[in-house]
Amino acid sequence: MPYIPLPEHLPGITGLLEYRQDTAAPIRELTQILLRGPSTLTEAERELIATVVSNRNECRFCTAAHTAAASVLMGEADTASQVKRDIEAAPVSEKMKALLTIAAQVQVNGKNVTEASIKRARENGATDLEIHDTVLIAALFCLYNRYVDGLATVTPDNPDFYIALGGRLKQHGYNRLKQGYDHLKQSTLHK
Repeated sequence: MPYIPLPEHLPGITGLLEYRQDTAAPIRELTQILLRGPSTLTEAERELIATVVSNRNECRFCTAAHTAAASVLMGEADTASQVKRDIEAAPVSEKMKALLTIAAQVQVNGKNVTEASIKRARENGATDLEIHDTVLIAALFCLYNRYVDGLATVTPDNPDFYIALGGRLKQHGYNRLKQGYDHLKQSTLHK
């Protein structure tokens, strides 16, 4: 049960963002820029960064949400599952393995990022902007994970909830829906 009253039909981060829309606005904007804005990394690759960080932070809601979003964007679920288990064995490019390794280092502590990791990323074709954005996405998801878990938000057990959320993230990104979220009150997926 959440530590503060949150809309019951909006589990995880969505309820928190609705609770405090003034602070949510800049967080949503930054997330939209980083995960859906122009980039040489695909939207799916950026979702994999969020997945790896959230999984390593043991944030069940964010891990399930971003695993689903990555899977929906890729049209398959194996890759997202594999990067959570073993980055080096996952079916992603060498560049993505290097960037996901950097993200995993940021998850522990920003000072854990090594020159060797940066060098490996560059040697495998990562640009300075891709390295920058990987670190920023990883740091942002550490914030999200701590926000969601620090207020004990509801984490649905129904896998269909996350598939629907992944589809919503693909279609609308991280912007607040113009009509809000009252239409989700009819859904039983969040329970």
